[in-house]
Amino acid sequence: RDSRPPRQGSRNMATVLVPLAPGFEEIEAVTVIDILRRAGVTVVAAGLEGGSVTGSHGISIETDDSLEAAMEGDYDMVVLPGGIPGADNLENDERITELLRRMARSGKYAAAICAAPKVLAATGLLENRRATSYPGFLDEEVTPGLKITGRPVEQDGRIITSRSAGTAMDFALALVENLVGKDCRDAVEASLQRAV
Repeated sequence: RDSRPPRQGSRNMATVLVPLAPGFEEIEAVTVIDILRRAGVTVVAAGLEGGSVTGSHGISIETDDSLEAAMEGDYDMVVLPGGIPGADNLENDERITELLRRMARSGKYAAAICAAPKVLAATGLLENRRATSYPGFLDEEVTPGLKITGRPVEQDGRIITSRSAGTAMDFALALVENLVGKDCRDAVEASLQRAV
């Protein structure tokens, strides 16, 4: 069996939107975009205003499109990177709220890492769900029925959350498995030569 992951040019029809807000966590955003593209997933990195966006550690990334233009597309998943003030900027953007609710109504995936699960909570998507985040960004007393597990990656239905920059690769590989399947996840992971 060929253990190499599909080339970026291959098409498996999965599409993902990664909104980038000023102050995003660079490791989380780049890891998710990179790993998904290695799996042949079409990823659109969209800046809240388009152009380049600077992360919380001063690294600027050129986006593929503006959020306004990107929201005209149809996606299987939206992934929110964390970082502060990135997650705050996502939470305060009504377009992100609208997008998350639209994805949920359509039975699509919503994923968030680090501080960004708080955006899912603010939108009502974590009610009566299991989730994880960077410590302190979710509150079981504020979100009805929320169970914070503290796991590196937590999945409850079509909601996938993760703890921090340190769990970004596990998170990204879980996204691949959900979108493309375990064989593709295993092939991508094998190509990365992760320590066992």
